[in-house]
Amino acid sequence: MSDCQPSTRYGSNVRIRVPAMAYSLKKNLRLLTPLALLLAPLAACGDDEDPPVTPPPTPNVQVGPRPYYLVDRLEAGPLKTELEKCTESAVRPSDFSIAHRGAGLQFPEHTLESYRAGARMGAGIIECDVTFTKDLQLVCRHSQCDLHTTTNILAIPELAAKCTKPFTPYDAATNTLASATCCTSDITLAEFKSLCGKMDGANTMATTVAQYIAGTPTYRTDLYSTCGTLMTHKESIAAIDALGLKFTPELKVPSVPMPFMGVYTQEQFAQQMIDEYKAANIEPSRVYPQSFGIADIRYWIAHEPAFAERAVYLDDRVDVAGGVQTAIDSIPGLAAEGLRIIAPPMWALVTLDGQKQIVPSQYATTAKAAGLDIITWTLERSGPLNTGGGYYFQSVTPAINDDGDTFLMLDALARKVGVRGVFSDWPGTVSYYASCMGL
Repeated sequence: MSDCQPSTRYGSNVRIRVPAMAYSLKKNLRLLTPLALLLAPLAACGDDEDPPVTPPPTPNVQVGPRPYYLVDRLEAGPLKTELEKCTESAVRPSDFSIAHRGAGLQFPEHTLESYRAGARMGAGIIECDVTFTKDLQLVCRHSQCDLHTTTNILAIPELAAKCTKPFTPYDAATNTLASATCCTSDITLAEFKSLCGKMDGANTMATTVAQYIAGTPTYRTDLYSTCGTLMTHKESIAAIDALGLKFTPELKVPSVPMPFMGVYTQEQFAQQMIDEYKAANIEPSRVYPQSFGIADIRYWIAHEPAFAERAVYLDDRVDVAGGVQTAIDSIPGLAAEGLRIIAPPMWALVTLDGQKQIVPSQYATTAKAAGLDIITWTLERSGPLNTGGGYYFQSVTPAINDDGDTFLMLDALARKVGVRGVFSDWPGTVSYYASCMGL
C-alpha cells in the first residue's frame, strides 16, 4: 500500500500527494520551489514499495556582506560577542524577517527583482503595498501617487501628459522646487505595466525631467535600477507563492477621493484585495493584511474573519501631537474589538532609561499587556546612523552614533519588547539576527 497523505497544496494551482514520512523529515517543505515539491512526492507515491525519500534541500540564503559589516561596527560587548559567533553559520529563512517593499535599500521597491532579493536574503514574509489603477486593477506601489519618483513615467511623454500634476522645473527666481504628481489612478493597468521601476527619489532642484528622475539618495544605488519589473497584486501573489513565502499586503490609503469615480468604495477596495488571495487559493494563515486605516481592519474582522486573524493595524497616530498617549489609551479597546497585531514605527516601542540603555516604551508594555502581538517598521531605511538615525530612531537618538547600532535597536526590539517581526529595507540584516538568535 502507498504511504501517502491526502492531497496537500503547494504553489498557486498545484495539488499533490505528499509521502507521510516526508513530514517528519523536513518541516520547511513550504520553502521549496513548486517544481521540487511536485517531483519528489510523485516519485515516492507511484509504486506499492515506496523508495526512500531524500530530505529536501535547505534554501540557499545569502545576506550579503552588510550584516557582517554591522557586526564589525557594533561596540564591544555581549551582543557583539553573541553575533560574532554566527559569522560562519548558515542563515535560515525566518518569518521574523519581513521584506519591506522587497529589498528597497538597493533594488527598486515593489518590483519582481526586489521581491526576489528579499526572499534570497531570508525574509519569510514579503510586502506588496496595494493600490489601484484607473480601470480598478490592483497593483503594488507604496503610494497611489508615487509614480513620478518610483518609475520612468515622466520620461514617456504620452503617459506623463496623463499625470495629475505634470512636471514643473525648479524656478531659481522664486526658489520654487521642481515637482510632479503621477498616480496609478491616472493610468490603466496596461499603461502601468509598460513602466520601468526605478529607485525612489527625485531631484527637486532639477530643471529637466532627466535631472528630476535621477534623484536616488546617496546611500542607495542605481546598480540594479535599469528597468525594474512592476507588479500587479495578482502577480505578486503568484511570485511570492512560488517562493513558498508568506504575504503582507498593505491596503494603501487612497490619494484620491473615495468612492473613486463615484462608484468604487473603500469597502470594495478592501474586499477586492482579500478576494485576490481567495482566487489564488492562498490559505488565510499565510496572509497578514495591513492598513493604516482602522476602518479597514474593522471591515476585515466583520467580513473576512479568517484573514482578520492576522490583520495588522499600522499605527501612525504616534506622529501627531499627543498621538502617542491617544494610541496608548486606545490599545485595550482595539484588542477587545478583535485586533490581534499592532504595528507602530520602531521609535514608538522603545525609550532610554537613566543609563541610556534602550528599554520598552509605555506603548510597548501596554500593547503586550493587552495581549497584542507587535510588528514594527522600518530597519535599514535611515541611511548611515552616525548622526543619530533620524525618524526611526528618534526616541533613542542619544544611544545611536554608528551603523553597528542597527543591531542594538534590533536586539532591543526582539528581546526586550518582544516583537514578532521587523520590516527591513535590507532583510538580510534581520534574517542574520533571527537565525543567530534562533527566532
